[in-house]
Amino acid sequence: MHYGLHFLFPAVLALVFFPAVWQTAYLIMLATMIMDLDHLLAKPIFDPLRCSIGYHPLHSFYAIPVYTLLLLLPVTRIAAVGLLFHLFTDTVDCLWIFSHCRACYLNSRIYALRSWLKRLLAREKGK
Repeated sequence: MHYGLHFLFPAVLALVFFPAVWQTAYLIMLATMIMDLDHLLAKPIFDPLRCSIGYHPLHSFYAIPVYTLLLLLPVTRIAAVGLLFHLFTDTVDCLWIFSHCRACYLNSRIYALRSWLKRLLAREKGK
């Protein structure tokens, strides 16, 4: 499922959103998988129970708004779609992991962010 979303579904996105240049769009979206090079910075490099969202630098909560802003520029729009869809695919993978490993969820950066936001909103509500 994971690799199907990474390699096959970008073709659907290219055909639907960029029909005039779908082949180029597909190749650009495939090229955005270079973002996975940030996995080389992790120890261990591969951990089947680790959620990459929020963990690796190019998969971070700081990178996501940058990729979203790239949607606004026509010259970077295709790459932005590829980057954001890559993160969506990895999020699906995280949800799969979490459904089988509660400790993985509790130790994830996604859970930490959720908890922080929950506390922040509770504090705002109390004012």
